Amino acid sequence: MRGVSSAINRSILLPGEVAPDFDLPALVAGVKKRFHLREQLEKTGVVLAFYPLNWNTVSARQLAEYQAERSRIFPEAEVVAISVDSIMNTTVWEREIGPFEFPLCSDFWPHGEVSRSYGVFREQSPIAGASERAIFIVDRSGKLAFSRVYGLEDSPPIADLLQYVRRL
Repeated sequence: MRGVSSAINRSILLPGEVAPDFDLPALVAGVKKRFHLREQLEKTGVVLAFYPLNWNTVSARQLAEYQAERSRIFPEAEVVAISVDSIMNTTVWEREIGPFEFPLCSDFWPHGEVSRSYGVFREQSPIAGASERAIFIVDRSGKLAFSRVYGLEDSPPIADLLQYVRRL
């Protein structure tokens, strides 16, 4: 059975499946760059942290925790946060709550294309047009080692990441 969001019935990618490749505009420690999944997988595994929107208290807390725990996650995997907000919106938000040493990617245009490819784009309310709060851990071969959707108001436990990142 495929993973199902508790809020909206939708299939998400499951462990063992190949992670869809993508290239998105990103912000790393306040600097605009591009993030390409396949290029990062040549170096480390990747923790894809989809979050619904910038300017959200739970999202800010989630990303701050990932920054605080980055040394426990890296070098086995790099955290990559993804939202559907524009890179300009992300830049302003990151100045307020960051900086973050990991990429904050903008899945703004085409709107939600990467979120859709992972099965976490919200088509219905609440917050239609955003992504679910979800974690995917991608091993260096490009396969998913972990996938889970969380409630919009639930910050994914860092223990979920650490448990699976150590197996990469």
